[in-house]
Amino acid sequence: MFAHRTRAVLALFFLCLFAISAAAAEPAATLPRMVDLGAGKCIPCKKMAPILEELSHTYEDVFEVEFIDVWKNPSAAKEWGIRVIPTQVFIDAAGTERFRHQGFMAREAILAKWTELGVELPSR
Repeated sequence: MFAHRTRAVLALFFLCLFAISAAAAEPAATLPRMVDLGAGKCIPCKKMAPILEELSHTYEDVFEVEFIDVWKNPSAAKEWGIRVIPTQVFIDAAGTERFRHQGFMAREAILAKWTELGVELPSR
């Protein structure tokens, strides 16, 4: 009886281990992303907040939008080499920085930049 339970537990263990390693082997789809480095109290950053929010929902299947508050996370400013806020960094799906913009960036300019960088944007 004990040997049967041990075999069942081992079989279950290896089944779970196989499922975990199979899931880890499947590469996740990577999207290009725009990282906006700013601060919650900066006026141009505040103007961009609703634009970034809208883009993050409207184009969630096309590109990612990430906001980093450099006043709350000063090490991020140093890591990204930020001198002016807001700064938008456009990164392709391979993780390579393709473009950097300093200051307020309108919705239309963000979408135009993605198009210029070769990202196909569905009309929405």
